Amino acid sequence: MEKNDFQADTRYSIAWQQPDGRVIPATIYVYRVHDPFMIVRVAGADGALRKISYSEVLRIVSAEPASPDRRRTVPAALLDEKTWRERTVMAHYASSPALGK
Repeated sequence: MEKNDFQADTRYSIAWQQPDGRVIPATIYVYRVHDPFMIVRVAGADGALRKISYSEVLRIVSAEPASPDRRRTVPAALLDEKTWRERTVMAHYASSPALGK
């Protein structure tokens, strides 16, 4: 996959190759798209933000843009490329009862 295959504020169902080589189905919400990777939250997982490289996505099964009233928000500084240079996972929990929680 390439950067052009993904858009921010969109939910995707994908075939994701884990670092150990296993391929699993996953539903992700894409927060931001950078050149070498994207920042996502995996639905039904631990709620952490994750860095996924495009080469880890083997196939896109479906894509659904999030309507403006259903978008999930996190602070912009957490989505910057420089924040993710040395990380692959970041736990972030919103203190608001809104959609970011």
